[in-house]
Amino acid sequence: MSIISQITRDEWRFWKRTKIATTALIIGTLLALISAVVNTIEMEHATHEREHLQHTSESRFLEQPDRHPHRMVHYGHYVFRAPSPLSIIEPGVDAFTGTSIFLEGHRQNSAMFSEQRQASGMTRFSSLTPSFLLQVLVPLFIILIGYASITREKQAGTLNIMITQGVNLSHLLFGKYLALLCSGFLMLLPLVISAIWATTNGESVLLTSSFVAGYVLYILIWSGLVLAVSAMSKKSSASFAILVGMWIVFCILIPRIGSSSAAALAPSLGKLEADFAVLEELRKLGDGHNAADAAFEQLKKNLLAKYEVEKIEDLPINFRGSVAQYSEKKLTSVLNQFAEKRMEEELSQAQIARQFGWLTPTTAIRSFSMMIAGTSLETHHRFLREAENLRFEFVQSLNKIHQDTLDYQADINRHNDDKAARVNASNWQVLSEFSFKPDASTVRLASSTPYLIQLVLWGVIVIFGLRFAVRRIS
Repeated sequence: MSIISQITRDEWRFWKRTKIATTALIIGTLLALISAVVNTIEMEHATHEREHLQHTSESRFLEQPDRHPHRMVHYGHYVFRAPSPLSIIEPGVDAFTGTSIFLEGHRQNSAMFSEQRQASGMTRFSSLTPSFLLQVLVPLFIILIGYASITREKQAGTLNIMITQGVNLSHLLFGKYLALLCSGFLMLLPLVISAIWATTNGESVLLTSSFVAGYVLYILIWSGLVLAVSAMSKKSSASFAILVGMWIVFCILIPRIGSSSAAALAPSLGKLEADFAVLEELRKLGDGHNAADAAFEQLKKNLLAKYEVEKIEDLPINFRGSVAQYSEKKLTSVLNQFAEKRMEEELSQAQIARQFGWLTPTTAIRSFSMMIAGTSLETHHRFLREAENLRFEFVQSLNKIHQDTLDYQADINRHNDDKAARVNASNWQVLSEFSFKPDASTVRLASSTPYLIQLVLWGVIVIFGLRFAVRRIS
């Protein structure tokens, strides 16, 4: 063990004397620290801002004066998705999908205010999140630090001297591996601090520990790859060229090919085509604002038979409110069918892209990271479903007030006497509070397991690569 520690210390002493390794280590650590601090501040601000906006939106809805119930249906309501504690490290899909939705009758609006959609083309490349830094840039820094770990010993002739003096090659590689790991862990330190901060803000200790463990495994993988390539190369220049090529393939090309392949293998309708398809189906349902529409003739007959009257004016309920309830239910059913189909298509694409984690550890850690952090596509879809449940609940509650509380004659004559067609503002209490929370720890851990297996497989590959490198040197 003393030989291994001596080799590790010697490696660090060499890096202190070389500008490239020292510069890469300092830049990598500073970037990780700065990105963690900046992203934490931004996410904390976003959390407080969205919570304030959610409370403000609910208050304004409840404070509305006496109105016609259907006006409140169109007045609508906003819901906001607060970021999860671990989003200070891994924003996931949140920057692309939007974080707030305007809820109103007869429509399912898309999520709004996504950071990337509002950014210009060049601005999109300036978002240096801690997760991006750790997944893409830190491996490059590890390459810059360790690409010559073994090759310089070969070129200087010191490797043969160490072998003749009885130094075990496994001890040599392990000592250099420990040195390289220490440099990677130093750049990982800001993530650990951020994870502790997330824990103090309510995140599960089990989740944050698993999150950090995943990135530790990722550093182990890349450090092993760098050392294995350096051990199997004859010259430092060849080692550097091979490792940079691997970094380009693993961190840039394969993830990009994965997303492109997913779009090709699981195609989906464009927004314009989907909107036209929805409109075509909705036309068949009739106009919910027109109680005389032929689409509601059967509803009219059923209500007249149920209450044993001959005219809608004699019904004990407001027929217009019944039409609004009936129409909204049918309309929502159609909208949900299209929404679920779209989400299935998006999820199919995401799952195809995630399978490329078997080909690159970068995709594996990205999928694992988003699942654990609660910023995956599945979480966004749950946000959409919960927002839609709230929309349908408060719209139908207002339609029921329209049906049960508002007089039919006053309703049809509201253009002549608007005040008579209003209901008391106390009815707006039908709005429920909205508070979106990430999935439970067990759910997120279970969802991340397949991608943890991908990382473990890469770890096994690296172990075999290092063993092969030892045999090749000897």
